[in-house]
Amino acid sequence: MKLNIHNYETDDITVEYDQERCIHAAECVKNLPSVFNPDKRPWIQPENATITQIKRVVQSCPTGALKYRDADSEEQPEPQNAIIISPDGPVYFRGNIEVRNAEGETVLKDTRMALCRCGQSDNKPLCDNSHRDILFEAPAAFDPEKLESPTEEKEDSENPLIIKLMKNGPALIEGEYQVFSITAQPVSSTKNIALCRCGQSSAKPFCDGTHKEVGFKG
Repeated sequence: MKLNIHNYETDDITVEYDQERCIHAAECVKNLPSVFNPDKRPWIQPENATITQIKRVVQSCPTGALKYRDADSEEQPEPQNAIIISPDGPVYFRGNIEVRNAEGETVLKDTRMALCRCGQSDNKPLCDNSHRDILFEAPAAFDPEKLESPTEEKEDSENPLIIKLMKNGPALIEGEYQVFSITAQPVSSTKNIALCRCGQSSAKPFCDGTHKEVGFKG
């Protein structure tokens, strides 16, 4: 994964911006233009809003490109891990997220991220907006029968949602989570699932083994 991090500071808060992870969802620009304005230099000016306002908007960034630090606190995971299937785009994760490589080594811990599912990102496993360049098409729908409900309801923010990246293959998901899309009701699950990363599965967002046939590298 590539990094290109810039810091924007006041005496009370630092806003961190990773240009490599930004896919221009523009939640920050829409919700707090006094601080986040791409027509200004610097484009992030944290002195123009309260700490509370900045934290709220930073946490709306779906990719984790924006983060904050202050003397009193750091961002905490949401109380339940979430997987959000977006139409024709990445899979978003929110919660206590831990990404591991095929050898089981942790390569990223975060509270928000966007997983490439078109197979073309130059910053795998993260999305870099390549899905727009190739006109990637994938529904936001998912088959709830491929998931199973947990045996009990509980808050799981202390339990990580593991994303294990198989070499040249899918992302294996382990933990407790809810799956969301704009086309279906949320489904809670503890089932280990495999999400397609090659962009060619006929069972999207789930893997169906097509990565082997198309020679996916990642």
